[in-house]
Amino acid sequence: MHDDPAFPFMREMLLFLILAGILVPTLQRLRVNQVLGFFVVGAVLGPFAAGRLSGAPPWLAALAFPSGPGVSLLAEIGVLFLMFSVGLELTADRLWAMRRWVLGVGSAQVALSACAIGAALFAWGLPGAAATILGLALALSSTAVVMQLMSQRHMTGSALGQAVFAVLMLQDLAVAPLMILVGALAYGADASGGEVALQVLAASGRAALALAVIWLAGRTIVQRLFRLFARERQPDAFMALILLATFGLAAMAAAAGLPLALGALVAGLLLAETEFRHEVELMVEPFRGLLMGLFFMTVGMTIDVRLALVEPLLVAGAVAGLVLLKGAVASLLLRAGGLPWGRAAEGGLLLGQGGEFAFVVIAYASKAQLLEPSLGALATLVVGLSLFVTPALALLGRSLGERGEREAPPPTTDTGVVIAGFGRVGQQLGKLLASQGIAYVAIEADAALVARLRADGLPVWYGNAARAELLRKVRADAAPAIVLTMDQPAAALLAVRGIRRALPHARLFVRARDEAHAHALRIAGASVVVPETLEASLQLSAFVLEAVGVEERLVEEILARERDLFAAGLPVSGPP
Repeated sequence: MHDDPAFPFMREMLLFLILAGILVPTLQRLRVNQVLGFFVVGAVLGPFAAGRLSGAPPWLAALAFPSGPGVSLLAEIGVLFLMFSVGLELTADRLWAMRRWVLGVGSAQVALSACAIGAALFAWGLPGAAATILGLALALSSTAVVMQLMSQRHMTGSALGQAVFAVLMLQDLAVAPLMILVGALAYGADASGGEVALQVLAASGRAALALAVIWLAGRTIVQRLFRLFARERQPDAFMALILLATFGLAAMAAAAGLPLALGALVAGLLLAETEFRHEVELMVEPFRGLLMGLFFMTVGMTIDVRLALVEPLLVAGAVAGLVLLKGAVASLLLRAGGLPWGRAAEGGLLLGQGGEFAFVVIAYASKAQLLEPSLGALATLVVGLSLFVTPALALLGRSLGERGEREAPPPTTDTGVVIAGFGRVGQQLGKLLASQGIAYVAIEADAALVARLRADGLPVWYGNAARAELLRKVRADAAPAIVLTMDQPAAALLAVRGIRRALPHARLFVRARDEAHAHALRIAGASVVVPETLEASLQLSAFVLEAVGVEERLVEEILARERDLFAAGLPVSGPP
C-alpha cells in the first residue's frame, strides 16, 4: 500500500485504526492494561523491530511502521491530546481541595526524586545539563498506568488513592515548566558558567511571557466562543470548538517558539476553569482511550529493545535503581503526610516507574541536542521497562498495604447535594443548603444563566442533566441526594429515567408540574415527587382555612393528611 500524495500517511493511519479496533476489545476482554498493550504493539511493529522488514514480502512489510514522518505525525497528535486531557483534570478547585498533598507531598516528591536521580547520573559521568534534565524527567510517574491500576482495584476514593492522585497532579503540572527549562538550556547550550544561568533565566522569562499572553488571549477568545455557540446546543459545533481550541492554542505556542504540547495543555487548563468542563470531558471521552493508545503506541515505536540485549545488566540495574529510589522517596513522603507505613510503601511502589511525560521530555531534549541519541534511547528503554513491571509492583504493594495499619481518612471533602436545573427553584434550594453549611453542585443547560451565576461564585456547571455520565462527573453516585428542579416536564422525565438506569440506588427528589406528571415521575423511578400545583394549592388552602377561623393545629393536620394521601397515590382534597 502506497501513500497517495494528495492524502499523505494514509497507510500509517489505516494501520493504527485497524490495530486499535482489534486491540481495545481484546485487551478489555483479557483484562490487560491497555496502556501496556499499545506500548508492546508499538515496540513490536516499530522501526526497531518489524519496521526493519521493509524489504520483506509486501504482506509482511505492510504490518510494520518504518521510521519516517508518518510515525512522527501520529506521535505529535497523540502528545497534543494527552496534554489537553491532562489540562482538563487540573482544575483550581481540585488543586485547592488537595493542596496539602499536591503542594506539599507532590512538590517534595518531584524535587527530592529529581535531585537524587540527577546526582546519581552526574556521579556516573553525565554532564550537568543532561543529568538535570533526566533527573527531572525520571522523577515523573505514569498517570495513565497508575490511575488505571487504581481504578481496576476501586481504590481511587481511598486515602492512598487520593494521596497518589495528588502527587500525580503535581507531576502533570510540572511538565510545563520542565519543557520550558529544556528549551532554555538548549538556548544557552553554547555558553558557559554564569552566561548559561543568565541565558536560561532570559529564555525562561520569554517563555513564561509567551505563555501568559497565550493564556490571556485564549481565555478571552475560547470562553466567548463557547458561550456564544453553546446556546445553539449543536454537538458537532461543540466538538469543532474543542478541536479549534486545542490546535489553535498549540499553533500559538509554536509561533512563540514553544512546544506544541504546551499550547494543548493551556487549552485544557482554560476549559477546565469554565462551566463547560464536564461537557467537554463527555465529548472527548469516546476518543480518550483511542488517543491514549495512539500516544503509547508511537512511544513504543521509539523503544530499541536491542539495547537490553547488548547491555542487559546495565538496563536491569537502571530500572531497578529508578524504581527503588523513587519508591523510597515517595514512601517516606506519604508516611510523613499521615498514611500508615504499609499504605505508604504501597504508594511508593505505585509511583516508582517512569512516566509518559518522560518520553515527551526526553524526545524534546534529544531534538534540542541536550542528550546524546544513545543516552536518550537508553533512558527511553528504562522508562518503558519500568512501566511493564508496575503491575507486579502494584501487587507487591497491595500485600504490604493490607498488612499495615488502618487507613487514614481521605484528604478530600464529602460529596454534596446535586441540583439538576438551577432556575428560580434550584437557586432557592441552593441558598437554603448554603445557609445550613451543606455543600452542593448544580447543573444547568442555559449557558447564559450559568455564566452569570458562576461570575457570582456559585458552583454551577453547564450541561444536560439527562446525561447520566455528566452526573457521574460531578460525583452524583456518591451524593446524599439528587434534586431535579427543571420546569420542563419532558426533560425532567428523561433525566429521571437516565439517572435511575445509571444510578439505581440514588435518592432522587423531583419537582413535578402537576399530579399527572408526578405519577409519571414515580413510575420512572423518582424517590420523592413534589408537584407544584399540590403545594401551591395546599399553602393557599391553609391561609384560607386560618382566615375563616380553623385552628392552626387542625390546619396542619389537614395539610399533613393531604400530603400523605398524595404520597400513597390516593385522591386528595377529601373531607377531614
